[in-house]
Amino acid sequence: MAKRIAVVVSQGQSASPAKRQLEEDIISALLFEQGLDLKYDEVEAIANRYLEQYATGELDRLDVAYTKFVSISKQVAVVETLLPLGSLTDGESGKEKAKEAAGSMYEFMPSAESILQEVVPTSFKVKLFKCFLDAAVSEQIARMVAMKSATENASDMIKELSRTYNRARQSQITGEIMEIIGGVEALKK
Repeated sequence: MAKRIAVVVSQGQSASPAKRQLEEDIISALLFEQGLDLKYDEVEAIANRYLEQYATGELDRLDVAYTKFVSISKQVAVVETLLPLGSLTDGESGKEKAKEAAGSMYEFMPSAESILQEVVPTSFKVKLFKCFLDAAVSEQIARMVAMKSATENASDMIKELSRTYNRARQSQITGEIMEIIGGVEALKK
């Protein structure tokens, strides 16, 4: 049985090329205003739709590809699996988990199940919102770096053109002075 992959794209810059390349696979495009004006409520609505699809079995996995902000000079393209949610521990062995569970018995009020029913969806929503924010920050940083580079290049070009203009003007003035001196010398003879 072939896997069906549905692609959902967001943001104006990525939506257009992705639509052209993956036309048959794209099920929807989410377009947001560019910039950092993204609202949690907008992403929460998307997250609720994914959680509902995951709960009904329409969706068995959700991978998010985005540009992760690392620093001003470095943004990394990453693919992160948000559903199913990963383990809360980082690779502990089964014995260590059992020993920890046996040594720490806590009573939860309300029940642990009701806490998880609230925390797990909220965790997913926050992770999805973080992906959107990272992508938006990375886009703004890339624009800022591009504008700084363009400004520096324009300044260099202005300096070079001014230098060329001044040399040409100086050459013209020198030529005119030489003509005047040549005319004066001719009149003296």
